[in-house]
Amino acid sequence: MAQRYVRIQNQEGKIFYGLLQISLNVQLLDAPPWLGGQPTDVYLEVDNYLILAPCSPSKIVAVGKNYAAHAAEMETEVPEEPLIFMKPPTSVIACDKEIHYPPQSQRVDYEGELALIIGDRVFNCAPEKAHTKIWGYTIANDVTARDLQRKDGQWTRAKGFDTFCPLGPWIVRELNPGARLQTFLNDDTKPVQSACIDEMVFSPDVLVSYISQVMTLLPGDVILTGTPVGVGELHIGDRVRIEIEGIGRLENTVTANTHKKL
Repeated sequence: MAQRYVRIQNQEGKIFYGLLQISLNVQLLDAPPWLGGQPTDVYLEVDNYLILAPCSPSKIVAVGKNYAAHAAEMETEVPEEPLIFMKPPTSVIACDKEIHYPPQSQRVDYEGELALIIGDRVFNCAPEKAHTKIWGYTIANDVTARDLQRKDGQWTRAKGFDTFCPLGPWIVRELNPGARLQTFLNDDTKPVQSACIDEMVFSPDVLVSYISQVMTLLPGDVILTGTPVGVGELHIGDRVRIEIEGIGRLENTVTANTHKKL
C-alpha cells in the first residue's frame, strides 16, 4: 500500500502532518512533507486525533471542462486552452464533514475530481518539468451551485461557498495515469460518474505549466483537474462518495445551512 500522508489535529488542538499506519495510528512529521518534513518517534493512536483536509492551501486553482464528454453534457465546446477559475481556501472541508446547502441556490451539483498537491514554488514552468512540481495526489469534490453559475455568467459565487471543496482524505505520492475515478450517491452501487483520469483533455503536467504562467504556485497549493461526465444534483440528506483507484474514497453528507448571520 502506498504511503498515506495526512493532516490531523490532536486533542489539544495542535495541527500536525503525519503518516497514516495500517493500524490507523499516525506517525507525526516534523514539518509539512513537501517542505522536507521527516518522521518523528511520536505516534498518535486513532482515538487521539481528528483527521483534517490533507493540506491548507494558499489557493485552489480549478479547471473547467477538462473532459470532452463533460463539456458536451454542459452543451459547450472543449476549450482550446485550460479554462481556469479559483475556489477560496475557506471552501475546503475534510472527509466526513458536512457540505452545507446554501439558501441562495436551488440546484447544487457534485463534481468528482483528481486534485494535485504542489510541492515547490512554481513560476513559468515548462510542461516537461511540471511533473517535478507535483508532490502528490488526493480526491476533491468541486461542489457547484449550478443555477448560480448559469445566472452569474462567472463562477466565483457558485463555486466559492464555504464547504464547497471537500478534499482528502489523504495524499499519495504516486498514481497510475489510468486510474479510474468514480462517484457514488447514497447506497447506490452504480456510479454516477466513472472515467479514467487519462481521459483529461489537458494532462496534469500541462495544467501546472499553464497555471504557473499566470500565477505563482506555492507549496501546498491545490489544483483541481476537472470532472468527467455524469455531474448531477445533490439534495439535503444525500451522501456523496468519490473514489479514485490508488488513493481511496472521499465521502461527505449534504445538510441544510443553518448558520445564522452575524
